[in-house]
Amino acid sequence: MQYPVIDPIILSLGPIALRWYGLMYLLGFAAVYVLGQWRINNRPQNLDARWDTEQLSDLVFYGAMGAVIGGRVGYVLFYGFERFAGDPLYLFRVWEGGMSFHGGFLGVMVAMVLFGRRYEKDLLSVTDFLAPLCPIGLGLGRLGNFINIELPGRVTESSLGLVFPCQAVRDLNPMCFGIWEGAARHPSSLYQAATEGALLFAVLWWLSLKPQPKGLLSGAFLLGYGVCRFVTEFLRSPDAHIGFVLLEFISIGQLLSLPMVIAGGALLYWSQRRAR
Repeated sequence: MQYPVIDPIILSLGPIALRWYGLMYLLGFAAVYVLGQWRINNRPQNLDARWDTEQLSDLVFYGAMGAVIGGRVGYVLFYGFERFAGDPLYLFRVWEGGMSFHGGFLGVMVAMVLFGRRYEKDLLSVTDFLAPLCPIGLGLGRLGNFINIELPGRVTESSLGLVFPCQAVRDLNPMCFGIWEGAARHPSSLYQAATEGALLFAVLWWLSLKPQPKGLLSGAFLLGYGVCRFVTEFLRSPDAHIGFVLLEFISIGQLLSLPMVIAGGALLYWSQRRAR
């Protein structure tokens, strides 16, 4: 089956254009707010009683700034450092595209530290509140990648494979000429939307409905995302200008996910020990 080509621009008014990818970000931040408001109104027994709507609004703002700034800086440093070294202004040309989850994650962590200082909340209290709210936004971001024909997967003979336009895979396959590639590829962005988005949300939201030890939700997010990302990367083609970075089959996305798996497992262990 061929990739269903979707116009990345929803509508445009002169030089201003509303794009699906940007809309996915907005919907993701809106989802954090709506779900966070539900958690405040239906407060689990272990939820910090000091959470209110004003703090939630600031949390979304801090998180959005951290995700966007960190995502851009992370992409430039992790995936485009050589280009940045030769052209430092590349960092600011955001219209050329390029966002990194791991950079965005680090940016959000810095933002949460600043938020916690403002409202006198420790970091784990903030991240335990935020963790169940994030996966929906991550899944929407992957849907944006799919609409933009980004993150093509590895070649497959599976019935799940899609035939991508040559313009999307020419860096991966220089022999691709014409409109469509002659082979099907895994729709890896959809796999990641389903796992690090829908599946991770279902698990974390279910856990958040019951009182949990401090740090458990944060640890479950780190471990869950790291595992989902590491596994689905086996079906995603590595960035053409980077390739595999370890053992001829480990991508930089997998390498950056390993610390999350380790930190998540350690935090879960610490949380359970502390509870006992």
